[in-house]
Amino acid sequence: MSAPFEVSKALSRVQPSATIAATQKARELKAKGIDVISLGAGEPDFDTPDHIKEAAIEAIRRGETKYTAVDGIPELKEAICAKFKRDNSLVYKPSQVNVSPGGKPVIYNAFAATLNPGDEVIVPAPYWVSYPDMALLCGGKPVFAEATAKDGYKLRPEALEAAITPRTKWLVLNSPSNPTGAAYSADDLKALAEVLERHPHVWILTDDMYEHLVYDGFKFATIAEVAPSLYNRTLTMNGVSKSYAMTGWRIGYAAGPEALIKAMAKVMTQTTSNPCSISQWASVAGLNGQHDFLKPRNEAFVRRRDLVLRHIAASDGLDAPVPEGAFYVFASCAGLIGKTSGKGKALKTDGDVCDALLEEAHVAVVPGTAFGSGPAFRISYATSDEALEKAGTRIAEFCASAR
Repeated sequence: MSAPFEVSKALSRVQPSATIAATQKARELKAKGIDVISLGAGEPDFDTPDHIKEAAIEAIRRGETKYTAVDGIPELKEAICAKFKRDNSLVYKPSQVNVSPGGKPVIYNAFAATLNPGDEVIVPAPYWVSYPDMALLCGGKPVFAEATAKDGYKLRPEALEAAITPRTKWLVLNSPSNPTGAAYSADDLKALAEVLERHPHVWILTDDMYEHLVYDGFKFATIAEVAPSLYNRTLTMNGVSKSYAMTGWRIGYAAGPEALIKAMAKVMTQTTSNPCSISQWASVAGLNGQHDFLKPRNEAFVRRRDLVLRHIAASDGLDAPVPEGAFYVFASCAGLIGKTSGKGKALKTDGDVCDALLEEAHVAVVPGTAFGSGPAFRISYATSDEALEKAGTRIAEFCASAR
């Protein structure tokens, strides 16, 4: 008789992605013929720009279909160095650049290369669902530092100071943020840098995946740019998924100290080997090519954001700040907690609210507690105006029926 299957202790410490779970629930209901509007996935509904697709097709025709260097082709590393200099006034050499099959592997590789059991990773909450679980999977301990709605969901220097201990290895910063859309100004980052300069054992991982998706004249900044003193212990991460609508192409990248980049590549030699060769050539075209598609797409995102905010403001029990970037609204549903939905479901938690919204209003959103902050839920407005209008009406009707 065979032994029963058991997962590893490392895997038992983590949870499946809540955003993927919400999207899957919506898919299952749609498969049954139910008109579900899914606002769970963090994925632009726009298509990859044509010049990027053409570069991929040309790469296939040239036969660029073999293994590449483990952490990226030289042409892409050069394009990434040019991007950092052009957009962020940061100077890196190709030997300081890592290319991975997506942004998530960049973070995982950095943690796997550096964390020992008990090392702490400071994660401001609300947070992207994967940060703490990747730290746990790599043997680390996530330490949550609350970023409150009162502070615009941005980490305050005093909260960072309180979270740092002798075991702190990393601080993770995400701007603009998933799930809140909050973005750190240069002054915000300088204030955090003053704290970090007093604690030279703390490394910084800054997730800038939504860099080009900022609105209302907001000027993007990243911490190694505004605080050069932190350059030698900062991993500046980015990717092509969100800005270039290339989620399925799976290319993330980062730049930082050579020793860290070399260690991350060592992890890759025994895990993913190299990122997809065709996707790398497409990313070269994306980074080096024209970016005029961003302006009309950002204008569409602003219109959609404001549409969602109007519906939230008109919904009893909901409230949300104005996001500076990304394509999410993080709505407090505290006003619904303790009520009963129109069809009789007790709304004790934000999970209950999201379940009832899906079952009764057929709108899929993700509970705020999955992001470390509730009662709330995240709406992704990376979908059509028509779908958002319909979803907003359904949400308002759902809230009005709660008693």
